[in-house]
Amino acid sequence: MNMLKMKRIYEGVAENDGCRILVDRLWPRGISKMKAQLDYWEKDIAPTNDLRKAFHSEQIDYETFKERYLEELKQNASAQAFIDLLKQELAKGDVTLLFAAKNETENQVTVLMEWLQDKL
Repeated sequence: MNMLKMKRIYEGVAENDGCRILVDRLWPRGISKMKAQLDYWEKDIAPTNDLRKAFHSEQIDYETFKERYLEELKQNASAQAFIDLLKQELAKGDVTLLFAAKNETENQVTVLMEWLQDKL
């Protein structure tokens, strides 16, 4: 079976990335569209601006962020289309979810990957 992976967009393109999907609401600083080599930019699946700002300004901790983002995902009108896209692309090959956050373990993509485990 093909793999769903995640990595920072700043790591650059690798041959084994497969389909490259940016899942941040904001475009990453210092990355050109040509350098990003994206197949998709799924900003609607990212946390809302209010939640993102609260987490990045440390108004809320990671656990609170995670709970709120999971709740947002449950109510996100774009969620099913995103799941369908992932299933379609995973049928063809590997998929890499890209993000810009410096913290590679406590970010929206780790929450998204956990949420997707029973959906794919």
